[in-house]
Amino acid sequence: MPPPARRPVGTVTRGTTNPNRLRRVDRWIGYVLGGLLRSAAGPPVVVDLGYGASPVTVLELADRLRGVREDVRVVGVEIDPERVERGRPLADPPWVDFARGGFEVPLPAGLGADARPLVVRAFNVLRQYDEVEVGPAWQRVVDQLAPGGSLVEGTCDELGRLAAWVDVRRGEDGVATPRTLTISLRLAGLETPSVVAERLPKALIHRNVPGERVHTVLGALDRAWERAAPLASFGARQRFVATARSLREDGWPVVDGPARWRLGELGLDWAAVAPS
Repeated sequence: MPPPARRPVGTVTRGTTNPNRLRRVDRWIGYVLGGLLRSAAGPPVVVDLGYGASPVTVLELADRLRGVREDVRVVGVEIDPERVERGRPLADPPWVDFARGGFEVPLPAGLGADARPLVVRAFNVLRQYDEVEVGPAWQRVVDQLAPGGSLVEGTCDELGRLAAWVDVRRGEDGVATPRTLTISLRLAGLETPSVVAERLPKALIHRNVPGERVHTVLGALDRAWERAAPLASFGARQRFVATARSLREDGWPVVDGPARWRLGELGLDWAAVAPS
């Protein structure tokens, strides 16, 4: 008899999702992790972990990443069996497929016994867990990654206008190690960049209090935004570019440049925001 199936690791989340909700992080994956995907020896596997009640974000991710690597294989992984079955009619193995599972990140048998994901995107999943569960969840996922792989874990609002995510990799000691925090904002109508605080990843959202690094960074970001107010007449993009440049000149470890800033995106070295 075949061995009994292992119980998926995790709990069922609310499953809220919307078309185009994850466009900001998808764009970042294609740009920042594009080299990683293109350099893979064989077809890279990318997982949308905890995609929710609708498989739409799985299909959107596959469509966007095909522009980076034509043979990319995208797998939607959900712990709720009904959500998995909802995606099955839209599957196109091996290019797009669905599997039931959690943080153990199972892959369909059709990808081969040795297949491992190069990128796992987990959005709006850990938000519903306790903060103490974040580290173990990161480790579970990172343990399944292909060498050099990345876990992109974060949160966004319902329409995808505010988002923040962490790039987590496997350290030399095998421990899941966050490398950067990226925030992404819809610049039109933006009052203050710190509005993203309500969408920080679970590892940081409860740390936005005096004495914590992320609180200090968001305060510095707001002050830089205020100093750049005279540029508002040239548009919000120019104002945000000036804000990001000012933040870097003030000594903050900003990891990207104007091409990303114009999109309302700003990346920081994790050390700048790590919990105290």
